Amino acid sequence: MSAHPLTAYGWDEGFAESFAPYAADGLVPGRIVRVDRGRCDLVVADGDTTATVRGDTSLVTTGDPVRIMCTGDWAAVDPEQRYVRALLPRRTAFVRSTSSKRSEGQILAANVDHAVIAVPLTAELDLGRIERFLALAWESGATPLVVLTKADLVTDPTVLGHLVADTEGAAPGVLVVAVSAETGQGVDVLAAVLTGGTAVLLGPSGAGKSTLANALFGAEAQHVQTIRDRDGKGRHTTTTRNLLPLPQGGVLIDTPGLRGVGLWDAQSGVAQVFAEVEALAEECRFQDCGHVAEPGCAVLAAVESGVLPERRLSSYRKLVRENERLAARTDARLRAERRRDWKQKQALGRHMAERKRGPSTM
Repeated sequence: MSAHPLTAYGWDEGFAESFAPYAADGLVPGRIVRVDRGRCDLVVADGDTTATVRGDTSLVTTGDPVRIMCTGDWAAVDPEQRYVRALLPRRTAFVRSTSSKRSEGQILAANVDHAVIAVPLTAELDLGRIERFLALAWESGATPLVVLTKADLVTDPTVLGHLVADTEGAAPGVLVVAVSAETGQGVDVLAAVLTGGTAVLLGPSGAGKSTLANALFGAEAQHVQTIRDRDGKGRHTTTTRNLLPLPQGGVLIDTPGLRGVGLWDAQSGVAQVFAEVEALAEECRFQDCGHVAEPGCAVLAAVESGVLPERRLSSYRKLVRENERLAARTDARLRAERRRDWKQKQALGRHMAERKRGPSTM
C-alpha cells in the first residue's frame, strides 16, 4: 500500500485515528501551513500528491489565544466550500505568555517534534535567555536543541569550543550545535536530526533563522534581510509562521523574531532545564526549602563547593518566581471569569423566571 500523500507533512496512524469521525462526514484532512487574517493555507491530499488550498477559519475562530488555530495544526476541511470545520487534538504546543499583563498565553506552533533555538554568536551569550527558551520547549512536549548560528564569525576554534561548552552547561541533556549557513558548518548535523519530524525554528530577530532555513532547504525559500548597520540588530525577515517541507524529509516552521519570551505554565519545563538543582533539592533538610539561607540546604552547599554554579541557582530562582507569579495571576483571572459567568447565568435565570410568570397585573 502506498503512503498517504500527507505523510511527508507528518500524517500518521495516530492523526488518522483522530480524524476518522470527520472522514465519515465527508471532510478531508489538511495541515495548516500559514495563518493570515482569519484565513489559512492548508496542504491537503490531491490524488497521489498534495495541493495547497485557502481555507476559511470562521467556524473554528476562538477568543482564546492558546486554543486558536496555529501553524502546524491538523484540521478537518470541507473539500467543497473550503471551510475548516474542526482542529484535531494537538500532541504538542509551544506556548509563551503575551507581553500584556493579562496573563494570557500565545501559541506559536503546534504538533512539533523538535524546538530549534537559534542563538547568534554575534553577541555575548545570554545563558538565562537560553534557559528560558528551553523551559518553554520542554513544557511544550517537543525535544529542544540549541543552534549557535553564525559560527564562522568566531575564528578561534578554542573560543568557539568554550561557547559551546558554556551553552551545554545551561542546557543539560540538550544537543548544542555550532552552525554556519555561510560555510555549511554543522548544517548536515542539524539536517540529520530534523529528518522525518516537524521542527519549529525559534529565536530573536537577527539570529539568522531565515538564512539557516535556506541552508536546510538548499534554496532561498525564505527571504533574507541584512543586519542593520548601526546597531547590529536584525529586521523581522519572517513576518508569519510558515510550514515548509525539508528536502531530506520532515517539515520546518520558521517564525518571526521573538522580542519577549515569557513563561507560560512552565513548571515542569523549568524543572527539566534545572534537573540538577531539582535533584539536589531532594536532599535538603526541609521539604519546603527555598534555597536562600535555610540550614541543611543541599543546593547552597553545592554552590559553596563549586559543584553548582551560582549563576544557575540565580537563574533557577528567577524562572521559578516568574512562573509562580504568572500562575497566581492566571488563577485570579480564571476566578474572575467564573464569577462573571455565574453572574450572567444568574441574570439569565431571573430573566427566564420573569418571562415564565408573565406580565404583572395590578
